[in-house]
Amino acid sequence: MSIDTSKVASSNATTPAIPKKPSKVGAVATWADDRLGLATAMKKQVRKVFPDHWSFMLGEIALWSFVVLLLTGVFLTLWFTPSMGEVQYNGSYDQLRGIHMSEAYASSLKLSFDVRGGLLMRQMHHWSAMLFVAAMMIHLLRVFFTGAHRKPRELNWVIGCLLLLLGTLEGFTGYSLPDDLLSGTGIRAADGFMKSMPVVGTYMSFFLFGGEFPGDSIIPRLFTIHVLLIPGLLLALIAAHMLLLVYHKHTQWPGPGRTEQNVVGYPMLPVYAAKAGGFFFIVFGVTALMGALLSINPVWKFGPYDPTKVTAGSQPDWYMGWPDGALRIMPGIESHFWGHTLSWNVFLPIIVLPGLMFTILLMLPFVEAWITGDKREHHLLQRPRNAPTRSATMVALMTFYGLMWAAGGNDIIAITLHASINQITYFMRGAVFIGPVVAFFITRRWCISLQRHDEGVLLHGYESGIIMRSPEGGYSERHLPISGARAYVMTARDREEVPTAEAPETDENGVPRKRSPLESIRNKARTLMYADNIQKPTVEELEEARHHAEHEHELTAALDGQAADGHQFDGIHAVESETLRGDH
Repeated sequence: MSIDTSKVASSNATTPAIPKKPSKVGAVATWADDRLGLATAMKKQVRKVFPDHWSFMLGEIALWSFVVLLLTGVFLTLWFTPSMGEVQYNGSYDQLRGIHMSEAYASSLKLSFDVRGGLLMRQMHHWSAMLFVAAMMIHLLRVFFTGAHRKPRELNWVIGCLLLLLGTLEGFTGYSLPDDLLSGTGIRAADGFMKSMPVVGTYMSFFLFGGEFPGDSIIPRLFTIHVLLIPGLLLALIAAHMLLLVYHKHTQWPGPGRTEQNVVGYPMLPVYAAKAGGFFFIVFGVTALMGALLSINPVWKFGPYDPTKVTAGSQPDWYMGWPDGALRIMPGIESHFWGHTLSWNVFLPIIVLPGLMFTILLMLPFVEAWITGDKREHHLLQRPRNAPTRSATMVALMTFYGLMWAAGGNDIIAITLHASINQITYFMRGAVFIGPVVAFFITRRWCISLQRHDEGVLLHGYESGIIMRSPEGGYSERHLPISGARAYVMTARDREEVPTAEAPETDENGVPRKRSPLESIRNKARTLMYADNIQKPTVEELEEARHHAEHEHELTAALDGQAADGHQFDGIHAVESETLRGDH
C-alpha cells in the first residue's frame, strides 16, 4: 500500500541541495578553528548560564568602571608629563601665568584648559575611580551578607579583598600625580606615615623619594606605579576573579527549580552578553555625564605644591577618609628610646589599624567556616536575616568604618554645626568603641525578629488588613496563605545544628579529654552564632498550621460572599485574590 507523503510532509528530494558559497568571515573562522580549536573550547562557555538579579550588577559596575579607567587613563597618559622639573607656566589659565611650577602640574593645567576634551577625560577618570572603589565595597557587602563567600569561593573573596586594597592604593597614587597643593599635602602626609614606622621608616622614605622629602623622583615613580605596576596586578586579579566565577558557576537566589546543583538564568550568548554590553554603555554614559557636569579635583584652584603651605580643610578622597579619621582622633602618644622617638599616634592609626582591618576582612570566610564546621559547597544565597550573627558582624564593621570616616571630617563638622572640634573628637573616641557593639546587638536582634516574622507568615499566612469581629465581640485580623513560590524561598535553607552541651570530659576509652582554649572559644562562638536563631518550621508544624487555616476558613466562609460594613474588602474577594497572594 503506497502513501502519498506530499499531503503530510514536504521534501526537496527531487531537487539536489546546492551549498552556498562560504563568506570570507566564515572562511577565516574555519581556518582559525582548524588550527586553534577555538570553537570546541568556547562552545560550552558561550552557552554558560548566568542567573539574573539586580544585586549581581554591583560587580559589573566595578568591572565597567575599571574599563572606563583604562580608556580615559590611556588618553591622559599621552598628555601628562611625569616630571618634577621646574618650568614657568605660560598657558591659558591667566591666574597662574608666570608662576613657577613642576612639569607635572603644568601638564595637568594643559590637559584641563588647552587639550580638546582633556578636562572631560580628567574628570571622567576621577569619577570612574570613585565609582570603581565604591562598587567594589558594595559588591563585597552583598557577597558577605548573602553568604556568597562560603566554600568553594573563599579564594575569590581573598582576590576581591586584594582588588579593593589595590584599587585604594591606585586611587592614592592617581590623585597624587598632578602635584598641586592638595595632592602634595597628601604626599607629605604619606612621607610622615612611612617615617613613623620603627627602624625601617626613614629608609623606606629615602628609597621612595630618592632622598629627603620632596626630592625630584616621587612623581615619576608614582606614575610608574600608577600606570604599570598596580594596573597590571589589577588586570591579573580581575582575570583570576572572573575565571573562578566561571569555574565555580554563579551563585543564585533560592526559588522553585533552583538547587545547589543547577543554575537558572540566561546563556552567555546572546542574552547575557547583550545585557552586559548595554550595561557597559550605561556606566560609560553616566560617568561621562558626571565628568561633564560635576566638577571634581579642580587643581587650578589649589595652585602648585609648596612645602611651606597647606590648603585649609584639606582632605583625601573619600575612600582614604577613614584612616585619616583614625589619625585625627588618636591621642598624642609618643615614646622615646635611646634618643629615638616612636610616634604611636601616627603608627597605630595609619599603619597598624588598616593592616588589622584588612586582615580581619580577609579572614572572615575562614573564621566562619572554623566556627560552624561547615565543609559543604554552597551555591544558593542566603537571606541576611537567616544568618543574624554574620550580618551583625558586618554591620559592626560598617559602623566602625563609618564613624572613622566621619571623624575624618571633624573640622568640617565643627564649622558646619558651630560645635567644638575638641568635643567632637572626644565623642568620636568613645563612639568608635561603643557604636559597633550597639550596632551588633541591634542588628542581630532585628534579624532574629525578622526570622520570627517569617515563621508566623509561613504558619499563619500574611496579614490581609481585614479586621474580623467574633460573636463575643473580640477583634482579630484575617490572614491569607502566601504563594507556593514565596513559601519555597522562605524555607530554602538548612536547619542548623545548635550545640546543646559542652564536649564530654572523657573520650570513648574513659581517658580524660584535654580541651584546648581554642576549642572552648569555638564552642562559645558557635553557640552565639546559632543559639537564638529561629529555625524554619518542620513538616508537622506546617501541616498543623494548614489544618488550622482550613478550619478558620470554614468558620468565616459565610462572610466571603457578603459585603462588609465600611471599606475592609473594597470589592476584593479575600480568599480568591491571587494578587494579594502573589505579592506576599
